[in-house]
This record gives sequence, C-alpha cells and structure tokens, in this order.
Amino acid sequence: MLHYLQIENFAIVEQLKLHFNNGLTIISGETGAGKSILIDALGLVLGDRADSTVVRQGCETAEVSAVFTLPSPAFKWLQQQNLKSSHECQVRRVINYNGRSRGYINDQPVAVQILRHLGEYLIDIHGQHAHQSLLKSDIQRQLLDDTASSPSILEQVKQTYEHWKSLKTALDSLGGENRFDQIAFLRYQVQELEAFDLTTESLERLEKEHHRLTHAQKLLEHCEIALMLLDNDEGGATLSTLSKANHALEEVQQHDPKLDDIIALVENAIIQTQEAVGELRQYLHHLDIDPANLQEVQQQIATLQDLARKHHVRFNDLPAHFEKLSQQLTELENYEENANRLEAELTEALQAYRVATEALYQQRVQTAQQLAKQITTEMDKLGMSGGNLVIAVSADEEAPPTATGTDMVEFLVTTNPGHPPKSLQKVASGGELSRISLAIQVVTAQSNGVPILVFDEVDVGIGGGIAEIVGKSLNHLAQQRQVMCITHLPQVACQGHHHLQVNKTFNQKSTHTDIHLLDNQQRIEEIARMLGGVEITSQTLAHAQEMLQRSHQSAQ
Repeated sequence: MLHYLQIENFAIVEQLKLHFNNGLTIISGETGAGKSILIDALGLVLGDRADSTVVRQGCETAEVSAVFTLPSPAFKWLQQQNLKSSHECQVRRVINYNGRSRGYINDQPVAVQILRHLGEYLIDIHGQHAHQSLLKSDIQRQLLDDTASSPSILEQVKQTYEHWKSLKTALDSLGGENRFDQIAFLRYQVQELEAFDLTTESLERLEKEHHRLTHAQKLLEHCEIALMLLDNDEGGATLSTLSKANHALEEVQQHDPKLDDIIALVENAIIQTQEAVGELRQYLHHLDIDPANLQEVQQQIATLQDLARKHHVRFNDLPAHFEKLSQQLTELENYEENANRLEAELTEALQAYRVATEALYQQRVQTAQQLAKQITTEMDKLGMSGGNLVIAVSADEEAPPTATGTDMVEFLVTTNPGHPPKSLQKVASGGELSRISLAIQVVTAQSNGVPILVFDEVDVGIGGGIAEIVGKSLNHLAQQRQVMCITHLPQVACQGHHHLQVNKTFNQKSTHTDIHLLDNQQRIEEIARMLGGVEITSQTLAHAQEMLQRSHQSAQ
C-alpha cells in the first residue's frame, strides 16, 4: 500500500506532504482545482514520461517521493535486480527544468524503466477515459488473460513461439531461391581471404615482426654495446673482471672456509655471463635489418588493412570474419541437408506451439464465461438491468503464430433484453459505455494482484442511485485493496473511509494547489458543496450528514 507521498515544485504544487491509510480515499474539489495532480505525481514517481512542463515555474527541479509497503512479487523482483530493499520501500523521482530526470529506489539510482516495472506491481490507474482503451482488441485480450487462473499457459505459448520464430529465422537465412547468388558472392569473399594466413596467431606474429624490423637498427646498436661490456678485456669488462675476482679469492680460499660459498657464486656468475655472451653473439649474427624485409611486412599489413576496410571489420577481427563467411558458405552449399533438418525442427516446433495455443484457447473460453458473468452482474448493479456482456473467443489455426496465440477476443454487449450482443464500439450511449467500462474495471481489479487501485473520475455520466451503487462497489473493493477515487459525485464521496479535499488559491504572483485531509465536520461541508447550490443551507448540510450516516450504517 501507499503510506506517504511528498511533492515539491510539481506543476502548481509548491510543497505537499500526505499520509495515506487503507480503505477507500476520496479526492474531491472544485473543477480545475488540480485533483489529477495527485494521480499525475503517482504516475511520475513510478516511471511515467516526464518533461520540463511538470516543473513549477521559476524552479530548477520538481521532486516526487513515495513510501510503499511492497507486495511479495515486487519485493522478490527488486532482489532479482540486486536492489537492496525491505518490505517498506521509498521511491523518488527528480525532474530538471530541462526535462531530464533521475530515479531512485531507497536512494539507489535506477533507470526510469525500473521505476515503471516496479509500478506495475504496485498500482493500477483507471482514468476517466479508460473506456477508450477498452475498445481495443489487444486490451480486451489482455484483460481476459490477466484474470486467468494459470498464467503459465500463456507463458508456454510465448516460449514455444520464440522457439518457432528462431528456427524460421534460421531457415529464412539459408537463402531460399536466391541462395545461388549468395553462394557465388560468399565464395568470392572466402577465396579472396583464403589467399592469406588468417588466424589470430598469424596476425600477432606479423605485428610482432613488423615491430621488430621497425626497431632493428636500435636493437643492433644496443646489443653490440652490451656485448662489448660483457666480453672485452679492456676497460674492466664484466667477464674479465669476474675471472680476476675469482682468481684472487681462490688464492686465499684455504685460509677461510667461509669463502667457499662466495667463490661458488662468482663461478656461477662467470658461467652465466659466458652463456649470455654466446647467446648475444648468436642473436647479433641472425639479426635481420634488411629494409626490404621491413617493406615486405609493411605491405602485407597494408593489404590486410585494406581487406578489413573492404569487409567492414577491424584488422584484428579478420580471422573471425573469415571463419564466419566460411561457415555461411558451408551451410549454403549444404542447403538441402540443413533445410531439411530445419524444416523438420520447424514443423515440430509449430506442432508444440499449436498444442500450447489449444490449451490457451480452452483456458480463455473458460475464463471468458466466468468473467462475462461477473461483469454482467456488476452491470446490473450499476443500473443496466437486462444488460448482458459476452466475451467471444474464436480460434484461428490458419493465423500466423504470435506471442499471444492466434485467438480473437472480443467483448460483446447488449443493453436491451432480446437484442443480439454487439461489439463495444457499437454501443450508442456514452453513459452506458462508461458504466460498462466501470463494471469491467471493478471486476478485473478484484482479480489482479495490484494492491493500489486509482479511479480518476470513472463515474462521469453516472448519477442518482446508480452513483451510490458505484460508491458502494468501490467501498467493497477497498475491503481488499487500497483504493483512491477522484469524484464529483456526493453519492460516491460519502462511501469513502477517508476524504482529501483539493483547493486552488491565487495571488498576484502565482497559483497554488493544496490538499488536506478532512475531519467529519469538514466532510459534511464538502459533500454539501458537492450536492450543489450557490449557497450551502442548513438543509443541504443535513442532507450531507444523513448521506454520510447512511453510508456508515450500510458499511457495517
């Protein structure tokens, strides 16, 4: 549930701090007071798109933060994302004046997509124009699937579809009718690269040889200096000096046994120096400083670099590129064998997909019957007596596979007994469509696992006794979920457990919106205002008080 919401410099809100409780929270206020700002702020902190217009005029940033108690799925998901969290979680969003934003979960920076995904576990917002989206076939199918008893069946369809799709892509990539042209072109590319020793090791050797030849003169000069210092009788050279030192120690070795180890070390140094001198002479003898060799290596490297540019790869990626082209050529040259194998696998994958979609179809048909019955019952409560909603599910095995199966799902409704049901698009009355939409939302909200439900003026076009029924439906829903409802209807407002009032104030420099929790007397006054009239009379107040008392009694 939502415990706390803080808004700073957001739209026309300078600063706002609100605490929330379980049950049904009513949000009311004059038209244009900014009631939807609360909903917009909730949407923003949970990943809705943001731009610079949400930042209060004259401010650098806007900030919205909220504290939630996480349901188990959300808590587990955060753990999977390596985000530290307890079951109480703080979510924060900061928007700069330039439109850029930053998101945080428990003060850990996160991408906006993470906020959005977390929001899917926490809150479901039903806007006043939600019925427009309900006209879409994809939304109707999703509502049906969301209420299904076994989500794993749809997941199985998705998995079998992805497997089928990957095999089809592999088969298509074999070339089909134009494979002969592809073979000719690939063969030309492979033969062009085959002329060179294209392995990772050979390219490394070539680069090392180029580096050595480039510095050959410097190698020669320094090695000759080292040889002169190691093996020259003049100037106190190392080998000569070591031999003289060894002779001097041997002359007195008999007088002190402690010299034995020192003499052994010197003799070992003489042996190693002699070996170094021999190796160095051998190295100098074979050192190649021929400029022609350097030019040849440079030409090889230049040729390979040209090839890399021609094939649009990096120099060091030529071996992998050559191997890839060779493999593609082999697969195309063995087209029949590979195609037969893939076609067999594709047929098997399609069969597995059809089995999964058949199970999904059966589940959808069963779920559709149950869901349609529940929605029809809710429609009856909302004053559409005799109305009936039917959810038609039709399987099309000839349709191309998709991740959601091949079924067509359509919500059909009749508002008059004896008339055939029609698609929602053909329902004439906007008021009827609004009530049908509300019935669908109330029923489906009970079946999904989202703990917070927000209804933003979904009761537009409803009044009188039906409005009271709408309020009772929301009150009943709030026994299981935390529900918020923006409304202009006093019949709905009096059914709330808590009541927030939105007020807009003006001065010469700016506009402010404030929201505060009403006590019982203030609720009576607010509901009296919602009942209408330029002047709130004692009779209006008494009516408002009676409505509140009746709603409390019916809730008990």
